[in-house]
Amino acid sequence: MTPASPAPALSRRRFLIGSAATAALTLASGPALFANPTGSGEKPLRIAIVGFGAQGRVLVESLLKIPGVQIVALCDIWEYARTYGQRLLKSSGLNPNAYADLDEMLAKEKDLDAVIVATPDFFHAPHSIACLRAGLHVYCEKMMSNTVEGARSMVEAMRDTGKLLQIGHQRRSNPRYLFARDRLLNEFQIAGQLTAAQAQWNRAVTEDLGWPKKYAIPQDVLDHYGYGDMHTFRNWRWFKKFGGGPLSDLGAHQIDIFNWFLGQYPSVVMASGGNDFYKNHEWFDNAMAIFEFARPNGTTLRAFYQVQTTTSAGGGYFEQFMGTQGTVKMSENPALTVIYREAAAPSWEDIVRQGYLRASEAPAPAADGAKADARETAALASYYLPIVLNKPIHQYHLENFFQAVRGKGKLNCPADEAFRSEYAVFKAIEAVLTQQRLIIDTPII
Repeated sequence: MTPASPAPALSRRRFLIGSAATAALTLASGPALFANPTGSGEKPLRIAIVGFGAQGRVLVESLLKIPGVQIVALCDIWEYARTYGQRLLKSSGLNPNAYADLDEMLAKEKDLDAVIVATPDFFHAPHSIACLRAGLHVYCEKMMSNTVEGARSMVEAMRDTGKLLQIGHQRRSNPRYLFARDRLLNEFQIAGQLTAAQAQWNRAVTEDLGWPKKYAIPQDVLDHYGYGDMHTFRNWRWFKKFGGGPLSDLGAHQIDIFNWFLGQYPSVVMASGGNDFYKNHEWFDNAMAIFEFARPNGTTLRAFYQVQTTTSAGGGYFEQFMGTQGTVKMSENPALTVIYREAAAPSWEDIVRQGYLRASEAPAPAADGAKADARETAALASYYLPIVLNKPIHQYHLENFFQAVRGKGKLNCPADEAFRSEYAVFKAIEAVLTQQRLIIDTPII
C-alpha cells in the first residue's frame, strides 16, 4: 500500500463481479439436516462431537444447519453434558451414541469421517492427535493448546497423518471479514497506508460457574483428568493447567485478525495485566498488549489490544485498522462495524454507487464553541458494509472444513497457519507474566 493513493477506478467487469458477490453474501441458513448441499447424492459425513460444554453447544447450533452432515456420536466426561447433548440432538431427529471416554468412542465408532473437538485447551492436543491418528479429519476450537509445545505437536500430527486439521478462528471464513480484507483494504486500499491497529473485547463482572450438585463428577474421575474439584472443572479457563486466560480465550481471535489482515506476524510485543479483581483465579483478569509489525515499506505499525473481564465499558468487541485515508472497524456484530473516510481522502463515491459500501447520513456540525482545540479533526463520514449474513457466525468456518473434507476446497485456517498466529498470543502472555518487552522469533514448526 502506498500513501495518498486514490481508490482504484472500478471497471464494469469488476462492478458486476462485486455486485454478484455482495448479493451472494445475503445468505440463508441451510436446508434440512441430511439434504446434500449440491444435490449430487453424496453420502452424509458422519461426525462426532468431543466436548459438549458451552462452546460445543454453540458449534452444534451451526452443525444442525449444515446439510450433508450427520452427528452420530458425542463424548464428554460429565454425565450432565452428555445427557443434555443427547436430548438436544434427539429433539433434532438424531440419536447419537454417548461416551464418557474418547478412546472408547474411537474404538467403537468405526465409520466416522471427522470429529469436532471443543474440550478445554489443555486437552485439544491429545484429543485432536488421537482422532487424527485414528484416521479422522479434525475441527478443533482455538486455542490449539495452552502450551506452545502442545500446539506444535498438533501440527506435527496433521503432517504425519495427512489428515485435515482446521482451527476454530472462525472470522477467517466470515464473508464480511473476507470482503473487508480482500476488497476494501487490499484491492481498493481505501485506508491508504495503514499506520496503526487496535482491538478490544471487554466483559462485565460475572460469577464463577456452578453446577447441579446431584451431577457432581465423582472425585476419582476428577482426579483422573487432573481437575481436583468441580470448581476447577467448571471454571477451567481461569487455571493455568487447562487454559491461557483472557488473552487466550478472547484475545486469540482478535490478535489473529491483526496477523491475518496485515498479512504478517509481529516482531515485538510488550504487555501488562494483573489479578486485580478475581482473587480466586490463577490467570490475570485484564491485560493490555502492544504488538509491533515491521511493515514492508520500512515503517513500524503498532497494534494495541486490550481485554477486560471486570467491565463491559459499554459493550463491544472489534478490530480496527487505521490508515492515512480511512479506518476499517470490523466486528462479528454488524452493528459495531463501520468504515470512516478521512476528509482529505479521494472520493469514495464510485465505491458507494457500485454497491461496495453504504454511506450513512452526514455527521452533524459541531456547536459553536464546542471544540477544545483549533486543530481538532472534524467528524468523519462513516460507511457500512452492505452485507447481511443469515447464518450463525461459526457456520461458515465449519462449512469450509466440510468442503475441504469432501475435497472441494482448502482449509481457511489449517493448524500450521493457526500455530504461527497463536504463537504471538503465547508471547503476549509471556510478556504479561515477565513484564518484559519481548522479541517474537520465528516459530519452528
